[in-house]
Amino acid sequence: MKVPYLYHGQDAFWVTPQQDQLLLSLASDADMLISTIFVRCEPDNEESLIDMERGELNGKLQFWHAKLPLNQDKAITHYCFKVMQNSRQWWLHGKGISPRMPGREYHFKYNSQHQPPAWVKSQVFYQIFPDRFCNSDPSLNVKSNEYYLQGTKRPTIAMEWGEKVSDHGKNGPNEFFGGDLAGIHDKFDYLQKLGITALYLNPIFKAPSNHKYDTSDYQTIDPHLGTNEQFAHMVEDLHDRGMKIMLDAVYNHTSVDHHWFDKYSKNSDNGLETKGAYGNPDSPYRDYYQFDGDGNDYIGWNGISTLPKLNFSNPEVQDYIYAGDEAVIKTWLRPPYNIDAWRFDVIHMLGEGAGAKNNAHYVKAFRDAAKSVNPDCYVLGEHFFEATSWLQGDQEDGAMNYYGFAHPIRAFFANKDIAYHNIQIEAEELVDWLNEARSKVPWLNQLSQLNQLDSHDTMRFLTMLDGDKETMQLALMMLFSYVGAPCIYYGTEVSLEGGQDPDNRRCFPWERTETPHTTFDYVQQLVELRKTRPSLQEGSIQWLFAEHKHFGFARTLNGETTLCLINNGSQAKTLEVPVWQLGIEQGQLTDLLNQDEWSVKDGVLSITLASKEGLLLAH
Repeated sequence: MKVPYLYHGQDAFWVTPQQDQLLLSLASDADMLISTIFVRCEPDNEESLIDMERGELNGKLQFWHAKLPLNQDKAITHYCFKVMQNSRQWWLHGKGISPRMPGREYHFKYNSQHQPPAWVKSQVFYQIFPDRFCNSDPSLNVKSNEYYLQGTKRPTIAMEWGEKVSDHGKNGPNEFFGGDLAGIHDKFDYLQKLGITALYLNPIFKAPSNHKYDTSDYQTIDPHLGTNEQFAHMVEDLHDRGMKIMLDAVYNHTSVDHHWFDKYSKNSDNGLETKGAYGNPDSPYRDYYQFDGDGNDYIGWNGISTLPKLNFSNPEVQDYIYAGDEAVIKTWLRPPYNIDAWRFDVIHMLGEGAGAKNNAHYVKAFRDAAKSVNPDCYVLGEHFFEATSWLQGDQEDGAMNYYGFAHPIRAFFANKDIAYHNIQIEAEELVDWLNEARSKVPWLNQLSQLNQLDSHDTMRFLTMLDGDKETMQLALMMLFSYVGAPCIYYGTEVSLEGGQDPDNRRCFPWERTETPHTTFDYVQQLVELRKTRPSLQEGSIQWLFAEHKHFGFARTLNGETTLCLINNGSQAKTLEVPVWQLGIEQGQLTDLLNQDEWSVKDGVLSITLASKEGLLLAH
């Protein structure tokens, strides 16, 4: 089915808020016979159709305009467009164009009350796994057999920097390489040279494992990483450089060594008189967790006994984590620490009882607590799958965008799904997947999604590609040009590889930075473009073509246009790109990476992409 050209972007050119209404614009092919275009909305949960007025002509584009009243009874206003011809109709919505009315989840959305911090969309994040980034203070190193992670099991193992990590399922959590806060701080100049503007640190609070998702003290930096004072000084320097920092918050569960739980009686040995909940039905902390009666059976996160789930129906837990004046969510947002963002681990699993009962209530409470201290705090949720319901504005500002970016990009470029099963999708299916995920959330939340190719929880993308650096460059180009804030997993810029956990957490190979590195140079170029081109930060996205292994789209904002053209195929492809849809009829397009120029004639860019070639063009 051939669909007509109809387009509605989401930046301020297309959607302009005005007190209690939105000014909306739409573009159609000037040659398309149209009798009427309506804006369809639901001001009182019932359909209302608003006539659009025919506006100006620009080349082959006909513009239309209307005023849409914002809903007064709810934060979000949904709308789409009904385009009438003599004998049929078309519907334009967030997912695309269809011959019938779309489901409400695909309507355009505007949240007038809850919006993400404005700073997020312009950031380039860099994720650091602290134990593996840089060791600058060997005196802090964990020693072999210094302690045990599980009673008398899993003794700590001191490793040499760069040594091979153990196999999956072996000693991953108890191997320590000595990375620390001093090492992170010492590399600020390096990170700024790369162009990074924001850091995301995996957990740094006191915990027995190297990954530290088993917190034993929420108020204290792990002493093998540094001190609270050292962290405060590091953040101060970071802010002086104009950079931001996001910390990992693990509030769904604690370590069995937390003094509230104290499964192995470690804290009584440290002089604490109050007994932990495990084995002590009379402990004041007993109801902080979820035990089965007076026995020792309890609920662990995802069934894992080393990570006992907190009981959020307990007011004391609520006060400690988020509700009290000195709650930990608030403490680290205040001086002297002043962090800028929280990444909430497995936030969708947090709640009351064995499941996630009343989850939305607690996520909103976390948000409110953070925003009460710093209204510009970025509230990010970890979701491995679809996160639509958390991203409507009143819960999370953004999510780790596995479903809406990492999954489809992995499927298209690496032919693997999230479970590493084989999958093949064409460019048309890629675009459909990306559009579907984006369309379900308001535009500003789309811009605040955290896009990654890989992370501490996934195989490294280059390894998924079997070391194919040409395809890796295409995926990186997509990361930096697509909607959402890009995040690089440490070492990606020097082609660090790694299989599944813990191999994806190898030590940073600093020797690779001592000589010029082509991947570093390429990432550095992409970072600079992302930082200097507003269209890549917050411009609307418009797909120009998608077929087989090649696709192209444009990001546009305030007269600035950036085109991303990608051929992931093994053969060269000649394309006729309809740039008239962007209002470009004639002129030159410039390659942003090598300054080559390409001519546009009669609204069409004729161009041949070599196999595995990607271009970023500017107008």
